[in-house]
Amino acid sequence: MTTDELLSRVCPLINDLGYRYYFVPDTVARGEELGLDVFQFYFLGRGGTLGDVDAAVVHSAFGYFNPTVVEAMWSSGCEKVSPREAAAAHFACAADLGRARLAGLAGLAGLAEFCAAAEQVVAAAEPAGLTLFAAYRRAPLVEDPEGRALQLVAVLRELRGSAHLASVRAAGLSDKVAHFLTRPEAMTLFGWPEGDVPEVDDAQRAARAEAEAMTDRILAPAFGVLDEAGSAALLAGIEAIAGALEG
Repeated sequence: MTTDELLSRVCPLINDLGYRYYFVPDTVARGEELGLDVFQFYFLGRGGTLGDVDAAVVHSAFGYFNPTVVEAMWSSGCEKVSPREAAAAHFACAADLGRARLAGLAGLAGLAEFCAAAEQVVAAAEPAGLTLFAAYRRAPLVEDPEGRALQLVAVLRELRGSAHLASVRAAGLSDKVAHFLTRPEAMTLFGWPEGDVPEVDDAQRAARAEAEAMTDRILAPAFGVLDEAGSAALLAGIEAIAGALEG
């Protein structure tokens, strides 16, 4: 398959599966052990890969959220746990979910081959300008294929997310407008007051489509390093992971 075909098939699954560990009961419980509520653990766990930085830096890497929400969650979380400690605990939760839900798939679905292909993509991706991906890329991975596979899906999600945020800005859109065009029903979930929605026009909708195309152009060189066997392993693996998490 071509690189464009691979991207069109794997990226929607990566986007959907890479966050699944965020709010499962075990992750919530791990956050509570650290003294963090579910939202503090999300912001500190994900943003903590950046280190002990200002909330504005976290917002610049996340995008889409109301900055006041990022400030509140980040600041209150940092009063309880160091960002790097929270990040390590949060990323470990991805491995834990993989072990719980992907057990038995290692041989059947070729998780080792999936991991090898995913690691090729991660290694080939140029991190410049992709801040959150650059941080996740440095996080240590566990050794077992079940845990490692889901951690790699999370890293690949941050790769696409970082590329998309850069593309949104390059297309001339604010992250708030892009978010509204993509998920208008989720504005309040991301901290924007009820009714605080931007007015959009056809030019902005066209820019949103261009941002999608630009995202694929940024990702293409990294995914393009895979040969036919690697592409097949990445696709088969992500589809097997989807089946296991949905089952």
